[in-house]
Amino acid sequence: QVQLVESGGGLVQAGGSLRLSCAASGGTFGSYAMGWFRQAPGKEREFVGIISRSGGNTRYADSVKGRFTISRDNTKNTVYLQMNSLKPEDTAVYYCAATYDYYSESNGYNYWGQGTQVTVSS
Repeated sequence: QVQLVESGGGLVQAGGSLRLSCAASGGTFGSYAMGWFRQAPGKEREFVGIISRSGGNTRYADSVKGRFTISRDNTKNTVYLQMNSLKPEDTAVYYCAATYDYYSESNGYNYWGQGTQVTVSS
């Protein structure tokens, strides 16, 4: 069993930056690819990006490509989402999730965090 806890959310103005963290415990962190998702009120959950087990590969949704960067530190059992040039449409609850498969669909993620709120004002 893996437990995931997100932190770092908050309120920022458009154009600003935030860094989210996701701390993992249990299991073996390096065995999982780690994804980020977000969900805005009234909308479906949306894939943001994912990083491979050792951090050598990433992929992102088109909506965040070039603005968001995922990284991980396996010595700290932590994955990060650096968000720059934030837009009001980035407002959502952000979740991290663990999967055995870098190419998993959202229903293939085994563990999920509780989420952290990001609000971007215009």
